[in-house]
Amino acid sequence: MTVHVIGAGIAGLAAALALVRAGQRVALHEASPTAGGRARALPDGTDNGTHALLGANRAALRFLTQIGAREGWVEPEPGGLPVLDLETGSARRVALSPLGWGDAARRPEGVTLGGVLALLRLALPGPDRSVATAFAGHPRLLRALVEPLTVAALNTPVQEASARLLGAVLRRLGGRGAARLLVARQGLGPDLVAPALATLACHGANLRTGSRLREVLQAGGRVTGLEFAGATLPIRPADAVVLALPPWEAARLLPGLSAPQRHAPILNVHFSRPDCSAAGDNPVRFLGLLGGLAQWVLVRPGGISVTVSAADDSIGLTDAEAAARIWPEVRQAALRFGLPGEWPAAPPPARAVRERRATPRHGLNPPAVPPRRPLANLALAGDWTFGELPATLESAVRSGEAAAAAILYALARPSAVPA
Repeated sequence: MTVHVIGAGIAGLAAALALVRAGQRVALHEASPTAGGRARALPDGTDNGTHALLGANRAALRFLTQIGAREGWVEPEPGGLPVLDLETGSARRVALSPLGWGDAARRPEGVTLGGVLALLRLALPGPDRSVATAFAGHPRLLRALVEPLTVAALNTPVQEASARLLGAVLRRLGGRGAARLLVARQGLGPDLVAPALATLACHGANLRTGSRLREVLQAGGRVTGLEFAGATLPIRPADAVVLALPPWEAARLLPGLSAPQRHAPILNVHFSRPDCSAAGDNPVRFLGLLGGLAQWVLVRPGGISVTVSAADDSIGLTDAEAAARIWPEVRQAALRFGLPGEWPAAPPPARAVRERRATPRHGLNPPAVPPRRPLANLALAGDWTFGELPATLESAVRSGEAAAAAILYALARPSAVPA
């Protein structure tokens, strides 16, 4: 009996881990040369982009604990997120949790009684609307807090982003510790992907890379075979499949599947550090920027990573153009907040990484969430299949765990219908 997990992104890794922990034999198949999916390390060891977790991301943090990687994720700004407004020159440390807004110095600009009520209204049932519409009467709050959170969590401009889905995110930030911001100290490779693969290997799961699934063979509502390049893998009656792939790949393999058609890009620019000799004992820093192209700046000893989410207007920039526009903003923020090291006027060597289909566009009237188990012995995983939250690391892990649970249910009750 074998469960074949197709796709070694975070959803596939989470599904595989849940299955091996339940005593199942797992074979993991990945089309690309490395695991990690859209949260992967690049060949030179840097990350494809800046990935952060919050204390509210309980499933993702539990996954890190299970693979022995929790200590690698640190809180770079425990005193509040340093935010520089490039237009006004205002700089402050902002509390991400409403529990910290009692301190006026850590309160986001535009937080008024009416603004707080507007935030609370997102939790109420009713027709969905865009985030921009929901906060039309609170432009300062929209610019200083709501828009950055929307773009970061939903990767969708506020003019089209779903206020209902943003409300699901905000409702999770109220508890104590829920808004703690965490990043990988060394990077996604050593602090996420490598320990996950090592843990799976300890449980006997093997990873086969460079194996793109070409076709899912079906008969009688079940998977009967998996066709890879040059070989067909039969799926026996006792076997099962988890399809943990991006929506366009899942739809290719399962015609008629409901899947997102529109996606939003993310642009990441990685700069080498001009001088990391003064980085100190806790060198990891994380900054937010308003009013410019750069949005989030992650500083590690080995380099500086800058993220531009909902990057429709900037994804077409060349590496040189992106670096020339972003570096002055990074330098201004670094000097303003006193980050150690050298920050020359000229950009250091840089390269851009473009995820053109980073996430679905989380707008109004999204496509229906597909069934978790569209075939009797096949379950779907992937951040896009967990409709309660936007496509993030948290939803990826939750979807993988849900797919594993669906497969375990199917294996225990072979006659159960798909659901």
